[in-house]
Amino acid sequence: MQQSIRITIIMVLFIFIIPISGYSYESNLEVHFIDVGQGDSVLVKTPNDKVILIDGGRPKVGKRVVNYLEDHHVNEIDLMISTHPDIDHIGGLIDVMKQFKVKQILDSGKLHSTATYAKYINEIRKQDIPFKLAEQGKKVKLDSELEIRILNSYQGMKTNNQSSIALKMTYGEIDFLLMGDVEKKQEEQMLRSYDVQAEIVKVAHHGSDTSTSLPFLYAVGPEVAMITYGENNDFGHPVNRVIDNLKQVGASIYSTATYGNVSIISDGESYLVLPEKEPLDHLPKEAS
Repeated sequence: MQQSIRITIIMVLFIFIIPISGYSYESNLEVHFIDVGQGDSVLVKTPNDKVILIDGGRPKVGKRVVNYLEDHHVNEIDLMISTHPDIDHIGGLIDVMKQFKVKQILDSGKLHSTATYAKYINEIRKQDIPFKLAEQGKKVKLDSELEIRILNSYQGMKTNNQSSIALKMTYGEIDFLLMGDVEKKQEEQMLRSYDVQAEIVKVAHHGSDTSTSLPFLYAVGPEVAMITYGENNDFGHPVNRVIDNLKQVGASIYSTATYGNVSIISDGESYLVLPEKEPLDHLPKEAS
């Protein structure tokens, strides 16, 4: 156990110290993984000061997301992305739409017969927010310095999770892979169709057994893996197989359950991982 803890500390120090050398703060990409418990919410601030919000957690954490955006000086949202219509992804977006001007919404196109989904759609209609369906393979044109490509979205007969919008964001030499809740079949399709290599991956479906196959991870080659889940959740997230796979490819694992809000800032050549909680005081169970 002592040796394992020592290895964890070395890995944490590596992530924090190595990118600092020659680091530039002039034009940054910020990706904030917001701690919404069991759910997803990601704030992206692009190099040219555009704001993207990807998902918003459950309805009960909507105010928490709003407060986080306000604390990070967000006045309006240039693009809101709803990866799929599950409650732990779209629920908090309703409060966000009520509080901030949203210029455009990118949606998976997957319909869902729940009260939360109805409220989400009604708020969009009420505010007459421009609404666009994601198209697999297309690029999202928002910032000339940031390439965003849609790797997965809804097609006929897919479930909610299988319909998740998955994105690859590239800023200079640094790539982020944001996997939504996609499953192994979608990972296989991405491997056949796209270059999925990325330094940072947001692990699909909160570390569920449905996703994150070892062949996919070897193709990605992540240095950092983010897992978004609530501590002591009812779903057993993350499963041991996913953690073992991430360790096998040498990824340093961060989770919102352990580290709280986690921000990753990149100048296009390197990156910094900035957790809300001190990593040496909150060693993750998945790394101990």
